[in-house]
Amino acid sequence: EAMRRGGQGALYEEFLLLKSKLEAEGLFRTEGKKSLPRFPKNIGIVTSLQAAALQDVLKTLELRWPSCPIIIYPTSVQGSDAAAMIRQSLITAFNRKECEILLIVRGGGSLEDLQHFNDEKLVRTIYSSPIPIITGIGHETDFSIADFVADARAATPTAAAQIAVPDKLETRVQAHNLFDRMNQSMERQVYQRMQQLDGLSRRVLHPANMLASTMKAIA
Repeated sequence: EAMRRGGQGALYEEFLLLKSKLEAEGLFRTEGKKSLPRFPKNIGIVTSLQAAALQDVLKTLELRWPSCPIIIYPTSVQGSDAAAMIRQSLITAFNRKECEILLIVRGGGSLEDLQHFNDEKLVRTIYSSPIPIITGIGHETDFSIADFVADARAATPTAAAQIAVPDKLETRVQAHNLFDRMNQSMERQVYQRMQQLDGLSRRVLHPANMLASTMKAIA
């Protein structure tokens, strides 16, 4: 009476149908994505407190940019209620307005495990976020519709943390280089001003010479 694909076939078909629908609405357009702050003052993380991904993200953030405060919005990232709970955590973050960037992270899993990141309500909530969002969901080969609507997609939770903040060592080197360039620029300007002053000083007559010249003209 009926036929359908076995295994993940039905879930994958749902994924493709929703992806096509949202893409046609323009939710995946690059020009609609928000830019990420270069030096975020604080970061929000939406994930489970028990997730191994959270520890990876916290460790990476600590190594790269330890001065940045972190706010965790706990939620379940698996199970039938996960999509609704993630959505509620995002809404909480939106309303509190206490972070400049949000990370949604979860470790790898099967298509069924990551299916809640293909929930249409959750995806639309991510798209409408007033805060830039980075997704780090699953492994490098895992894709969800949440990845397509987010402002940036990372291959893994750790990569999401790397995208979110600069590296302190690289920033320190850049700051030193900038300081050296500023010093060199100031030294060049001081030297040029000294040359200009020296040229002007040679054109100025000493008052005694001016007086002698005047007396000679009168005589």
